[in-house]
Amino acid sequence: MYNGAYRQTTSRTRDDDMNILVIDGMGGGIGKAIIEHIRSEYSGVEITAVGTNSLATSAMLKAGADYGATGENAVIFNCTKADYIIGVIGIMVANSMHGEISPKMAEAISSSSAHKIVIPMDRCGVTVMGVVEKPIQAHINEINKILSISSS
Repeated sequence: MYNGAYRQTTSRTRDDDMNILVIDGMGGGIGKAIIEHIRSEYSGVEITAVGTNSLATSAMLKAGADYGATGENAVIFNCTKADYIIGVIGIMVANSMHGEISPKMAEAISSSSAHKIVIPMDRCGVTVMGVVEKPIQAHINEINKILSISSS
């Protein structure tokens, strides 16, 4: 279990049910990479993909998401069921991602009791001080350190 500054949960094994919500927009490329990574590392997790548009949702479903939905209401609804929410930092900022994230979406994500795992991306109009610049895939690979799943 990761014991850093993140919310600690009970230790889980690969076979435990865990609901992971991946949110992405534009073409869904980052969400697709996140889902492919999770699928390659863990079994027994349930992944819901919510795209801000149908193209993003489709890409994430092709990557192996169990469920997919599109749009504002899908984000709001699924945030209430998630254990973890994963996406770029812009998913928590109203009107980011070229306006694809509505204020209601950002509020639902931010207010959710789920643990948020956000990938820094300055193209979302947010710069996080102290974060080392590296390729997106390097950040995706660090998801393992945060998810409370043992590697055994």
